[in-house]
Order: sequence, then structure tokens, then C-alpha cells
Amino acid sequence: MVKKVEAVIFDDTKLTMEQVMAEAGLSYGTAWRIIHEELHMNKVSACWVPHLLIPLQKQTRHDFSQQNLTLLERNEDNFFAHLVTMDECWVYLYNPEIKEMSKEWKHPSPCPPKKAKVQKYAGKVMVSVFWDSRGKVCDALKQKRCAIISKGVRLLANKAPVHTAPTSVVTAQHLSYELLQHPPYSPDLAPSDFFLFPKMKKPLHGWRFDDRENVIFEVEQWFSSKAEDFYKEGLKEVKKCWQKCVTLQGDYVEKN
Repeated sequence: MVKKVEAVIFDDTKLTMEQVMAEAGLSYGTAWRIIHEELHMNKVSACWVPHLLIPLQKQTRHDFSQQNLTLLERNEDNFFAHLVTMDECWVYLYNPEIKEMSKEWKHPSPCPPKKAKVQKYAGKVMVSVFWDSRGKVCDALKQKRCAIISKGVRLLANKAPVHTAPTSVVTAQHLSYELLQHPPYSPDLAPSDFFLFPKMKKPLHGWRFDDRENVIFEVEQWFSSKAEDFYKEGLKEVKKCWQKCVTLQGDYVEKN
């Protein structure tokens, strides 16, 4: 009987309990006992990932992470003192609440509250950041004084076309930037994607902005409200991500 249930499940792993019962000709209790107590199986949701990595891509992620770790471990304080990262993201004029934000306390008897599903406003603003552990790069760029950071910069940028374009690479080399390797399809290894932007966007969920200027104001207020240690500690998290990527042989690093 156990082998029959196992064969039914492996023939189609998405079957519901009712379908398993029908295919195997068993009662609910018997099917449940075999599946959970004898086969030790549970039905789980798929883990969503940015890209289904092929072996070569996993190897590239592993190798780049190991290279960056080797460089970091030579002198960790010096590494982060010179590290600069750059990235972009969209911020919408209206981004609906996430499910976690809509939770409410309730007594056992009433039905849970319901909310209509809403879509993001089409209007959006591109947010671009230069981010370093010293908190000086952004100010320098705003004042168009890039010369003060033209030496001693270790640049970590993702594989977006704007960052990998020949013009961008040549400009970085002309400014004497050291370019760190960042593998494609790897937002889990980019500090802006796994640390900075999610924290920035979370308090903006549920807000309705009238125009782009209001969005820009709120985003700039959020950035300016954070202490230097916030950015410094956020950048240091990339070390843990590289370590996990190496341990996982290049597979995706799950969010903490």
C-alpha cells in the first residue's frame, strides 16, 4: 500500500490529498498516515528564484564569490573602507500594502477582514544610489566632485546593462576604480538588492503620492534619516552572502 501511494505521488507531485485518495483507493486517514508517518513527506510551495541556474552559472557565482572573499580576508577593514556599490530600482507612486502589513487582531468568531487586490500605479521614479561604508560618496557625487573619490575605490556593481556597457567600464578604469566581479542573475549577492532597497521600500507600501516630486522627497528623507552605521553594517552583510554562496556551490542564497 505504501509503495502504491508513493508511486501515485511521484507520478504527479502536485496532486491534492483528495486526488491521492482517489488514485490509491484509500480513506483520508489511511492516506494521511502513509504520506506523513511512513513516507515522511510534506507538501511545500516552490521556492521562487530570479533565474533557474545552469551548472556553469552556479560555478561562476561560486568562483566570483570565492575571489571576492579572498580579497576581503586579506584585510577586512581596508576592504570595506574602500568598497562602493551602485544600483537602481523603481519606486511607484502607489505600491499596495504587502500581506504582512494588513494583519489585524481579531477574536475567533468573526471572519478575517477582506481587501480588494489593487495594482501599482503606473507612475514611477528611478532611484539610483552610490553607497559606501564611509558615507561620503553620495555627497561628493551630488556636488559633482567625483575627483575626490577617483583613487582607492573598489567598485561592486551588478550586471545591469548600464553598468557593463563599455563606456561605463572604461570610465571606471579611467578613474582608477578597482572593479569587483559580480555574477549575472545574482541579486542575492548585491547589497542594494538584499539589504538597502527592501528596507527603503517597506515603509512606502500603502502610500499614495500625487506626483514624482513627492516620491523623490520621501526617498531622500529616508536615506538621510539613516545613520552611518546603518550603511556600514549593511555593506558588511555581503561577506555572509559570499560565504553562503561558496558553501552552496553557487546556488542561490535564501533571504534571512
